[in-house]
Amino acid sequence: MKLKPVDSISGIAPKEFVKDYLKKGQPVIIKDFISKDSACWHKWSYDYFKEIAGQEQVDVYGREEESQNHAASPPVGKMTLAEYLDKISAEPTELRLFLFNLLKIRPELKKDIIYNDVTGGKVIQWLPYLFFGGEGSATRNHFDIDMSHVFISQFQGSKRIWLFPNDQSDLLYKLPYNFHSIANPKNSTEVDYPGLKFIEGYEAVINPGDTLYMPAGWWHYIQYDTEGYSISVRALANTFSEKLLGARNLFITRYFDDAMRRVFKKKWLDFKIEMAKKRAQKAIRKRN
Repeated sequence: MKLKPVDSISGIAPKEFVKDYLKKGQPVIIKDFISKDSACWHKWSYDYFKEIAGQEQVDVYGREEESQNHAASPPVGKMTLAEYLDKISAEPTELRLFLFNLLKIRPELKKDIIYNDVTGGKVIQWLPYLFFGGEGSATRNHFDIDMSHVFISQFQGSKRIWLFPNDQSDLLYKLPYNFHSIANPKNSTEVDYPGLKFIEGYEAVINPGDTLYMPAGWWHYIQYDTEGYSISVRALANTFSEKLLGARNLFITRYFDDAMRRVFKKKWLDFKIEMAKKRAQKAIRKRN
């Protein structure tokens, strides 16, 4: 596997961003996507979140290797937001908050963010999600089911994100009818998953103030170098075919997969793993 660093930009005009990055599907770190004048930079903190929403019950997510047969990993438990923030502040933990909509619970927080929309109005600013994680936690390698462009902005701590274009799905051992890979880019070996040695991608390390643009359909493996949190907003895919594929994923593919899993149980997962490995072998033969 080969990774190269993601470039950083600032002060770019929307016309240039759309031409050079959005239309080309080129990942980039944007240094000024959220204005430095935003109140969030001096107002938001774990203590502030505990003050305004600490008693809210939240779903917590853990290691995802145990839920390979699910399009979306189920939560491993519940706790209050205050308990969770205290835990990630005190010690490394694999527990994460996934797609947490704190800004829906406390909509006044939306006023604290001023976006520098480099897409010229394509970003869906009214639908932000927060992601929290403890030091050492990680997501599984996946791409987003809706095939949208993603802008993920770091507010506290440091994240390391590996990115791979969608055309390398077979070499990553994509699970059929799902949106994640059975191979872990960091921990799996090339002996077990020989397709990984042909993978070429990018590495981005984002810190507070950084926003990573992840093009529609790109794989991403997210690692929390420290505890921390980020906000993501989305923009619709460039082409009608990508939008149609996202709709099919959301409204057909995942429900078909759920139905097959209920009927065939482990046999369905075994079948998908076998198919993923066959597709990888075919892709490897094309490279040799």
